[in-house]
Amino acid sequence: MKFYFFHLMPYADLDLSYQEKHNSAWVTLPNSYYDPKKGHLLYNRYLDELEYAAEVGFDGVCVNEHHQSAYGLMPTPGVIAGALARRIGPTAKIAVLGRALPLLNNPLVVAEEYAMLDNITGGRLIAGFVRGIGTEYHAWGVNPAESHDRFHEAHDLILRAWTEEGPFAFEGKYYHLNYVNIWPRAYQQPRPPIWIPSQGSRETIEWASHKSRRYTYLQTFSPVAALSRYMGMYKEEAEKQGYTASSDQLGWAVPTYVAESDEVALREAKPHIENLFNKFLHMPLEMLLPPGYLSLASMKGVMQAKTSTTGGPQTMEGLMANGMFLCGSAETVRDQIAHYQKTIGFGNILPMMQFGTLPAECVRKSTEIFAKDVIPKLRHLG
Repeated sequence: MKFYFFHLMPYADLDLSYQEKHNSAWVTLPNSYYDPKKGHLLYNRYLDELEYAAEVGFDGVCVNEHHQSAYGLMPTPGVIAGALARRIGPTAKIAVLGRALPLLNNPLVVAEEYAMLDNITGGRLIAGFVRGIGTEYHAWGVNPAESHDRFHEAHDLILRAWTEEGPFAFEGKYYHLNYVNIWPRAYQQPRPPIWIPSQGSRETIEWASHKSRRYTYLQTFSPVAALSRYMGMYKEEAEKQGYTASSDQLGWAVPTYVAESDEVALREAKPHIENLFNKFLHMPLEMLLPPGYLSLASMKGVMQAKTSTTGGPQTMEGLMANGMFLCGSAETVRDQIAHYQKTIGFGNILPMMQFGTLPAECVRKSTEIFAKDVIPKLRHLG
């Protein structure tokens, strides 16, 4: 099993009383709530946390893209990945878990950006592609009903830019280029590995599992019942395509906290994990899932998996009960991961070791214990 340290870089200094005046920490929350001096300290603290994770034994670190949100301060994850590229190594990978392809005016920006990162790191880039959640379409003014078509066309252009000798012309519905001829070329040939994070869209799972792609599929922030359902769907689609999906084609991103004992872990984590789900993730349903973003079949499945972001207040106990938060001593968390891995079969786990308002000293402690007492005991799985 492989372990990747996942970071959202939230604005941890957010005034949590914002909900008295505003209904979401996304898109419509005035940016007057952001203090650049505090942001400067947070960015550098978070970079330290990512670098430390690579230092103590994680297989890689993961950055992410979100726009106009206190939930994640990485509108351009390539900037963070670039800051890390010379600082971590020599074997730790950098996974950019998402550039939201449908938002782009020119997908070659991502083809070039990823190729640069791949060269700087000597082939340690994992290229993530996403459609982006519904809020990104509000923030960027892009029609969500076009998201699938724009995603597929952007993806095809990027892959051709990586794998075909240029210059060549590209003529699509959304993108028209007379010259595709990127410099630099990607270091990994024919291309970097591609990961596809998702909320559980059936169309995304069918597309990612196609025999011509076989991309690693990541399920994010979902009850374990939904995790099992969607990963089972991926395996079924692979069988239809004539192959058996391997464990390294499946990954799970989940908030995680480890401490000296169960009692200490629960006490230290409780206010911060509840802040994540009740303050940072809270948004109106129409913002999360705008009309046209999902097909009817996918909408039904995602609604079952993602009610935590739109329903009533969440408790740590409830989140743990449905598998949306791993918390406890190293032994407890090892047992949780081993149980879910045995029943579901994923080969990559992405523990989010910082969440909401969790302070730096807790993140460092949890990261150290996880690396020392969890990772070595679970390496053989998968």
